[in-house]
Amino acid sequence: MGAVGSLLQARSVVPHRPALPRPAWLGVAAVGLAAVALGTVLWRRARPRRRRRLQQVGTVAELCIYPVKSCKGVSVSQAECTALGLRSGHLRDRFWLVIKEDGHMVTARQEPRLVLVSITYEDDCLVFRAPGAGQLVLPCRLPSSNTIHNCRLFGLDIKGRDCGDEAAQWFTNFLKTEAYRLVQFEKNMKGRASRKIFPSFVQNYQVAYPDCSPILILSEASLADLNTRLEKKVKMDQFRPNIVVTGCGAFEEDSWDEILIGSTEMKKVLACPRCIMTTVDPDTGVIDRKEPLETLKSYRLCSPEEKPIYKASPLFGIYYSVEKIGSLKVGDPVYQMVQ
Repeated sequence: MGAVGSLLQARSVVPHRPALPRPAWLGVAAVGLAAVALGTVLWRRARPRRRRRLQQVGTVAELCIYPVKSCKGVSVSQAECTALGLRSGHLRDRFWLVIKEDGHMVTARQEPRLVLVSITYEDDCLVFRAPGAGQLVLPCRLPSSNTIHNCRLFGLDIKGRDCGDEAAQWFTNFLKTEAYRLVQFEKNMKGRASRKIFPSFVQNYQVAYPDCSPILILSEASLADLNTRLEKKVKMDQFRPNIVVTGCGAFEEDSWDEILIGSTEMKKVLACPRCIMTTVDPDTGVIDRKEPLETLKSYRLCSPEEKPIYKASPLFGIYYSVEKIGSLKVGDPVYQMVQ
């Protein structure tokens, strides 16, 4: 979900600091919009709840789970949508994370070749493969005796159970820069709270190792629109969405506040601010640092009143929280819920 990284990255680059302050874009937004949010909440509570009308806005074209942050995704035909994101069996979205020995996260922003690590799900195990590396088979259920690490993502603390020396050596040998370890989030661990990631006006939820929210949605039409402006075309997996929608116009997803897919209800959090993660070629693991980010900046910047939130980051895709857990599948209609 290569997303808010550049806006939050400053919080994780210096090891062994005490809790770092929230970035300015979060703090200013909290002050500027808190009153509006409170007024909206009170207004909604005062109104009698009316039955919402369903308006189909598209169809699910693809579902993708990214087990390890910054590694390749796993395409699935159907999934459960939990409060923490998509799940298929023991395969869960961004429940595994590569860390340095001091606990700080490692993503493709620092190690672009992570995007070359492919994952398959076989017999309740994750099977890792990468160019020039042998196969790593990792059970999804780890021994309770494995160490629990204190990890650091964008300046926030979160736990992770160590996946063992074999996994650590596999990632260290493949990346060949320094010693790394792999950790796994467990559902009894405390996630990162949305109120610490975003201004206080967003919904109250938790995430494991995603940048910002449990679900990222992007439409095929939005990608097609971007590709008309690029010399070198880009692929959908360069933007790492969980749900790809077809049958709508470019950037129509920007306007979907509350949606129903299958038996799952979701609510818009914010647009996804893009960073240099989008410039990593998923086929080569080479980081360009320019495209498609520069082109997106030419036409996908926020409105002036939203600059305290997004700064100069271009917007591409929408973050959602899960309001009602359920199941969904490729081919499901995507409905906007209208009051």
